Amino acid sequence: MYHSPSQLPVLAIAAVVAAIAAAEPAVASQTVQSKTVKINGVELFYREAGPSNAPAVLLLHGFPSSSHMFRNLIPQLSERYHVIAPDYPGFGHTVAPANFSYTFASVANLIDTFTQTIGVKQYTLFVQDYGGPVGFRLAVKHPERLQGLVIQNAVANVKGWNPDAVKQFAPFWKERNAETEKPIRALLTADTTRFQYEHGTTRPQNLSPDAWTMDQAGLDRPGNDAIQLGYLFDYQNNVAAYPAWGELLKKQQPPTLIVWGRNDPFFTMKGVEYFRNLLPQAVVHDYDAGHFALETYGDEIAAETLNFLDALPRR
Repeated sequence: MYHSPSQLPVLAIAAVVAAIAAAEPAVASQTVQSKTVKINGVELFYREAGPSNAPAVLLLHGFPSSSHMFRNLIPQLSERYHVIAPDYPGFGHTVAPANFSYTFASVANLIDTFTQTIGVKQYTLFVQDYGGPVGFRLAVKHPERLQGLVIQNAVANVKGWNPDAVKQFAPFWKERNAETEKPIRALLTADTTRFQYEHGTTRPQNLSPDAWTMDQAGLDRPGNDAIQLGYLFDYQNNVAAYPAWGELLKKQQPPTLIVWGRNDPFFTMKGVEYFRNLLPQAVVHDYDAGHFALETYGDEIAAETLNFLDALPRR
C-alpha cells in the first residue's frame, strides 16, 4: 500500500503507540468481577481483577473463609497485576457435585485445572492457612509455573503448629468416630469462627463482623459440616507431605515474602523460623495481629506484597 510522505510521521507514531500498548499492561479497572467456570462438574466461583496480560497473582484462601477474605487486597493488587481468587468446594460460592472428593489433593488438582482453563500459565501464589496445602501442592506439581510465593500464616512443618492443636487432632486422625469428632466439631461453631478473627489482634476497630458472619453462614449450610470434617480429617495427609514441600522449597528457592500475624493461636512464629531456614533470602514481616492478619494490617501487607511483586523478574 502506498503512503504519502506526509502520512509517514503519523503512521510511525501510531506504530510506536501500538507497540507500547502491546508490551505494557493496560491500566487496571478497580472493578472486581465475580465469575463462575464449570470444571469436571464443579461450578467454581472466583473473583478476578486487573489487566489480563499482567503477571498473575493467585490468592488461595484459608479456613473457614473464602475468596471474601481477599475483598480488600484484590483492588490494591489489581492496579498493576492480574489477580484471581477462587473459592474451594465447600467454601464461598463454589458448588460441587455430591461425589466430589473433599481432600486437599482434589482441591489442588481442581485449582490446577482451573488455572489452565482460564489461561494462566505462570503465577505468584499468595497462600493463607488452607491455601498453603493447596499452593504447595501446585508448586510441587508445576515448579516451572511458580514465579513467587507470599506466605501469610500457613505452615509446612509440625513445629509451626501450636502444640495444643496437635494434641486436639491426634485422636481424630488416629481413629475417627463420634467421640474423637467432638473437639473437631467445635471448630465449626460461631464462637470459634469469631475467635479466629479476634484473637491476637491489636486493632479490633479494623475488624469487620461481615468477615466471620459470612464464614459462619457458609459453615452452617446443610451438609457442610460433613464436608468440613472431611477436610479436617484429610489434613493429616498435609502433615505427611510436609517433607516433600520443604524439599521443593529448599531446592527451587522461589522468591518469597512472608507476612505473618505473630499472635496466631494456631500457627506460631516457629513456622516462620522454618521458612527462614529453608529460604534464607525470604523477606519477612510480622505484625501484631492474629490468624487473619489481612483484616487488621491489610494496607501494610498490600504495600509489602506490591513491593515484592514489583521486584520479581519478568519471565
